[in-house]
Amino acid sequence: MENRHNRNRSAPQERRRPPGRDASAGTGVPAGAGASPGRRSAPERGVPAQERFGRSGGDAGRAKKRRKKETDFVVQGSILAVAGIIVRLIGILYRVPMTNIIGDEGMGYYSTAFNVYNIMLILSSYSLPLAVSKMVAGRMARGQYRNALRVLKAALMYATVVGGLACFITWHFADFFADSVFNTPFCIYALKTLAPTIWIMAYLGVLRGFFQGHGTMIPTALSQIFEQIANAVISVVAAGVLFKIGYDSNLVYQTTGYPEAFGAAGGTIGTGAGALTALFFSLILFLMYLPMSRRKAKRERRRRLDSYGSITLTFFLTVAPVILSSAVYNINAVVDNSIMAHGMEALGQGQEFLSLWGIYNNKYMLLVHVPLAMANSLASSLIPSLSAAMARSDYEAVLNKTGMVIRFAMLIAIPSAVGLAVLAAPINQLLFHSGDHTEAVRMLAVGSSAVVFLSLSTVSNAILQGINHMAVPVRNAFISLVIHVGALYAFLMVFKLGIYSVVYANILFAFLMCFLNAMSIRGYLGYRQEFRKTFFLPAVSSALMGACAYGVYRGLALVLKNSLAATVVSVLAAVLVYGVLLVRLGGVEEEELYAMPKGKKILKVCRRLRLM
Repeated sequence: MENRHNRNRSAPQERRRPPGRDASAGTGVPAGAGASPGRRSAPERGVPAQERFGRSGGDAGRAKKRRKKETDFVVQGSILAVAGIIVRLIGILYRVPMTNIIGDEGMGYYSTAFNVYNIMLILSSYSLPLAVSKMVAGRMARGQYRNALRVLKAALMYATVVGGLACFITWHFADFFADSVFNTPFCIYALKTLAPTIWIMAYLGVLRGFFQGHGTMIPTALSQIFEQIANAVISVVAAGVLFKIGYDSNLVYQTTGYPEAFGAAGGTIGTGAGALTALFFSLILFLMYLPMSRRKAKRERRRRLDSYGSITLTFFLTVAPVILSSAVYNINAVVDNSIMAHGMEALGQGQEFLSLWGIYNNKYMLLVHVPLAMANSLASSLIPSLSAAMARSDYEAVLNKTGMVIRFAMLIAIPSAVGLAVLAAPINQLLFHSGDHTEAVRMLAVGSSAVVFLSLSTVSNAILQGINHMAVPVRNAFISLVIHVGALYAFLMVFKLGIYSVVYANILFAFLMCFLNAMSIRGYLGYRQEFRKTFFLPAVSSALMGACAYGVYRGLALVLKNSLAATVVSVLAAVLVYGVLLVRLGGVEEEELYAMPKGKKILKVCRRLRLM
């Protein structure tokens, strides 16, 4: 983000605030702290930090070390992003045979069960990595190692109680959710199978948050990969076995639907097995790390310890807003499911709904969420990093990290959205061999912009949570949800847009979140996002990239008669063209490239090719 003071450092009186409102109110950021630039403007990139900010003392070595420390969260986020992309690709690959086994109807049951599971996961454990990492990072930054261990113990107690309660509710109220809420009775088997997984995920979330609070994303990244591998293998095997058993149930009960329902339950068995695998792996790493953590705690000179009561209270105050914010996001999916199911039945399209809903969730949303791995990972690494900077009262770092995370998120999200739109047909044909791809292709073509807005809303949520404004994303999400529900009803019942109603309504929801979060960040930190390098140049580069990718695919498809080769080559060409254009147009500079993983090598290649 670019601070408005960068435009004229000699005229601070030009800075304007709403009457009676201090931009630092409630953040812990002193008035005037926002005057430090959130991002270094282009003319200043070669100037040492102490000269840019009018500081005396220090040397280039310390400035370089500081810059490395400030960009470390990007490296850690990139590690997690790579793991996230691998996880999503594995998810796509195993969904293909699962869809072939149980069909779109079975995947509809699977998706419906996951809507309830996601809500229960949010209420019990989804917020735990964020909350634990935030609290541990703050204490580690102040050298409070024993208090960091106390946070871990309090979090494990919370996971035991809340995770167990969520498991109990999911199991015993599965009938109510399946029949009354979703009007989809056959999803009950998948839903009950998911119940124990909620409890497992609570403990897993605590351990992941503990490692993230120590500034490393590697344990989380590795555990996610192992989790998804186990999930993929067992899901496909169990779905196939239970699908065959379902045929016997059809004969016994003289009805249909059991093969698809049992197959969906098989898929959810894989989810539980994957979570258990990740938990065992994380426990092994934790037991290896624990002796070193205890040695640090013993060397700590600070005698006063936070009471478990105060830690639990702080933990609850940290978790509650995150739970509410995440719940609104996922209640959004539940509301969508319910409105669409009942609405399409009222319109006489009830028979089509399950198949369309399966396509929406397991093809369109699955592909949209692949590029979101970068935004999610940056958000996960940003929150403890921002919390540590706030604990040190390092407001310059807060501003720099804020601007940097949005820049990196948009550099990935914008070309991803364009790529999904122009290559929607070949990507669907490549990944999903069976069935008609018409609806999935149309959804991607018209709805790929969701990638940009979802990415931006994800990182802006993390910024607000990292600067201790935990409740603001909740408020913004609630406002967006109310407007979203009204728009969805109008799209479906008035404009008769069918399944595309939910596509457009969710784009609107994400856009509103971006807008409201941007206004909140501007109010609290006193600056707004730089536009040219964050949005305009990536958009121009992406548009040219999209034209190139489409042309390469069409040409190769005619010559090679091989969709796989044409798709892979067109994607590689798109990545190359986008990277070259972005550098040549000045959309990314040397310092930003250097901050990326393997940035030194990338920079060397760019110089050899005379791109910079």
